[in-house]
Amino acid sequence: MADETVERRGRQRFLATRWGQVCFWVIIDGEKLQLNDLSLEGFAYPASTPPQSGRSFSFVLVRGGVPDEIRGEAQVVNYLHEVGGGQAGCRFLTLEGDGAERLTDWLVAHVIANATVRITEKDARAIVAGGSLI
Repeated sequence: MADETVERRGRQRFLATRWGQVCFWVIIDGEKLQLNDLSLEGFAYPASTPPQSGRSFSFVLVRGGVPDEIRGEAQVVNYLHEVGGGQAGCRFLTLEGDGAERLTDWLVAHVIANATVRITEKDARAIVAGGSLI
C-alpha cells in the first residue's frame, strides 16, 4: 500500500457510541452505515469485505436525534480484517460549507455528553482539537 493511502490520524478518534448506542452514521451510495469512530480527520465503519483502497467517494454524516448532516468527499485509506468482519478507515478530502466547524461542534458535544467527570466546553474543544491519545 502506498504511503499516501495509509491512515495516520493525528487527532483523537472518538467511539461513535453514546450510552452504548451508536450515535453517528455515514451514508455512502444511499446506504446508511453505523460508524465505529469519528475524528476531525476521518472515520471508520464496519465492512465485511475490503473496499477499494484509495477510492474517493461522496458521503453524508448524520447523528442521532439531530436533523443535521455534514456532506463531503472522503477516501478509503485502510482496511483492518477482523474475525467476524472488518473495518474500513477513511480520511476526509473535503467537507462542504461549514462542515468542519459543525463536525467540531458535534464532537465537542459528544465529548461533554460522554465525560465521566464534569468538563467545560473549553476543555472539550481542547480534547477534540488535540492530538491522538491512543
